[in-house]
Amino acid sequence: MADGSPIPIMTRAVAFAAELAPRAAEFDRAERLPHEVIEQMADSGFLGATVPVEWGGLGLTPLEYGELTEVIGKACASTRALLTVHTSLVAETLAGRASWRIKEKYLPDLASGRRIACFALSEAGAGSDAASMSTSYLKKGEDFVLNGRKKWISFAGIADVFLVFAADNGVVSAFLVDRETAGVEIRPMSGMLGNRATHMAEVVLSDVKVPAENLVCGIGSGFAFVANTALLLGRYSIAWAGVGIAQAALEEMCSHAARREQFGCKIGSFQLVQKMIADAVTGVSAARELCRRAGRLRAERSPDAIAATSIAKYFSSTVAGRVTSDAVQVLGGSGCWSGYPVERLFREAKILEIIEGTSQVQQTLIADFGLTTFARKG
Repeated sequence: MADGSPIPIMTRAVAFAAELAPRAAEFDRAERLPHEVIEQMADSGFLGATVPVEWGGLGLTPLEYGELTEVIGKACASTRALLTVHTSLVAETLAGRASWRIKEKYLPDLASGRRIACFALSEAGAGSDAASMSTSYLKKGEDFVLNGRKKWISFAGIADVFLVFAADNGVVSAFLVDRETAGVEIRPMSGMLGNRATHMAEVVLSDVKVPAENLVCGIGSGFAFVANTALLLGRYSIAWAGVGIAQAALEEMCSHAARREQFGCKIGSFQLVQKMIADAVTGVSAARELCRRAGRLRAERSPDAIAATSIAKYFSSTVAGRVTSDAVQVLGGSGCWSGYPVERLFREAKILEIIEGTSQVQQTLIADFGLTTFARKG
């Protein structure tokens, strides 16, 4: 600004998203995010959005971060994924769970975007059942030695640091592994249904030596404390991502229905098309309010925030799937062609029902909450 005062974060986000949206299809086809896009996110402070100010972040509240996620996610799902992975799953988790030494070593670089982080939990044989992972660690002297393979790891192709989960006889621990460490091999993956520009890769660990100071939150804390914290934060981000994708599809659907003529009428006047639009408007509005509720409860540190986040993630990802499907239906043949964004939005929406806990996992968590909370006693 001319007077030298800082530009508000959401003003920056809206301007960035306006530049981003016309290029989302390009990123999808190329299966990569250009370096300059990541640099823009870093320069704007987005990559440190939820990192406390004392560690170089913006210190956004949950609601502010949710709105940022929706704005960027509406423009480009793969760019938003960098927020979810780098900011929520890794940086914010370290801010809440890691030792002061780890925070000092990693957080300023992560918050500034000087280093990019990824979350290495999933394996070919361990997805929802993450506790069954085969990646192992052994204590050797002052170090730990890791062996195994992680698969479907978003941004592993460009990450500088990996939050890796490994087990020793069923005891799961979490470690920070630098990319340049001997024994780390990155194998890029392509051909994904959605999130194609997230530099997805397989991470192969062969006798990787990790210093004891890079153990996060102590031996045996990897799943119960680190992974569960990260996944809760990730689910909140994904919930808002569903709102962004559904909102984008709703706007495409309504714009097309207001212009397209069949049988001498605008198709927006047809009652069955109106039903799809009405359901989309209602679903998007309800999903956004569930996300806001989860954000408020998180800000209050309420124990109900955990269930509220699962509810928001489950509902918004389901809404995104339905609204994008209806958008394809309203656009007809055009909706099936990559020349229109709804084809890509349809693919991206499906990913949200799988990552950070499948819809079925969320249903189980929500049902457990319901049985505990609402069953009459006696």
